Amino acid sequence: MDLFIQQTDGKKIVDPKQQTALCSHLKEEMLPPLRVIVTNRGPDTELLVANPVELSGKGRPRVFYDVTLALKMLGICIFSAEIGRHSTSERQWEVYRFLLDESPELPLASKQARNQIVERVRNTLMGW
Repeated sequence: MDLFIQQTDGKKIVDPKQQTALCSHLKEEMLPPLRVIVTNRGPDTELLVANPVELSGKGRPRVFYDVTLALKMLGICIFSAEIGRHSTSERQWEVYRFLLDESPELPLASKQARNQIVERVRNTLMGW
């Protein structure tokens, strides 16, 4: 794919450092840097979904809906859920934390079940 971007004065960007920085920023914004993990929180099982906040400061309100839909399709109930923001040196993340109820159909302690949860949530979020 070719992309043509001009500076504010209308001239072509020829500095390789500027081109590299621009490409890096575009990739960072266009590629889905979504993080999805299932972890233990004491005796409970927690699903963490981290999504970068857009440069405009807006989050993605559909993340909450998509995650709950994916869990519902797997027959997993949510005991509690919360949304927060976390800042790193490079960007701000919206972090969704779901405390999951144990399911007879999908025992949360098994690695296979955890992988299935991560895969289903990620695919639902990506629209696959």
